[in-house]
Amino acid sequence: MDFGLRGRSAIVCAASKGLGRACAMALAHEGVALVINARTSETLERTAEEIRAATGVAVRAIAADITTSAGREAVLAACPDPDILITNAGGPPAGDFRTLTPTQWRAALEANMLTPIALIQAVIGEMCARRFGRIVNITSASVKSPIPSLGLSNGARAGLTGFVAGAARQVARYNVTINNLLPGPFLTDRLRSNLTEAARRNNRDVEAEIAARAAENPAGRVGDPAEFGAACAFLCAASSGFIVGQNLLLDGGAFNATLG
Repeated sequence: MDFGLRGRSAIVCAASKGLGRACAMALAHEGVALVINARTSETLERTAEEIRAATGVAVRAIAADITTSAGREAVLAACPDPDILITNAGGPPAGDFRTLTPTQWRAALEANMLTPIALIQAVIGEMCARRFGRIVNITSASVKSPIPSLGLSNGARAGLTGFVAGAARQVARYNVTINNLLPGPFLTDRLRSNLTEAARRNNRDVEAEIAARAAENPAGRVGDPAEFGAACAFLCAASSGFIVGQNLLLDGGAFNATLG
């Protein structure tokens, strides 16, 4: 299926690996020129070269901390008027909610709520003027079903979700959509990191812990990041303009509800 995106441009944040990389690769396969961002230059450049080799599209890598104003300025200077924006940032650390500090809260809000909002504010005007724009925020399944140990993520991402619910409906008439992708367990470095402590408690290695969690999922497995990238590309398609302000959960059926 042709998503009608050839010749478009996109910014993809936190794209050097994991779900961000998968989204960048999927868009590149649709003919989208990319500006990709992450903090680690070596990893990011390697990813950029892999995407170029696989798809032939133009890829520019901007190594910067997207959670800072300087980082955002660098990325936007490389692609000031993107047709597509994929926001993404590493999740904040786990911890007991009783011990979370104001400093931790400020960092979580900056990364997982305020930075996506700032990027949306920066690009939305031109998208509306051109009568085309697709914005996808990578958030978390915890927006639907909070994870007790991830209070920082639960709170910050819920704030972004509320903002998007209001903003998306104000720009939809201009063929600009804002939606959220909510990943459950996908086979990424982040999943391995999150399960390290559980593996220690259960006296098994991380791979065994992942396998145990996979067996508990209705799908009987964890997700392949390429599946997540495909869902992102679908939301960005020219034909997806009637999907507005939605929270698409990709978790293998782990969240049990009659209505999503």
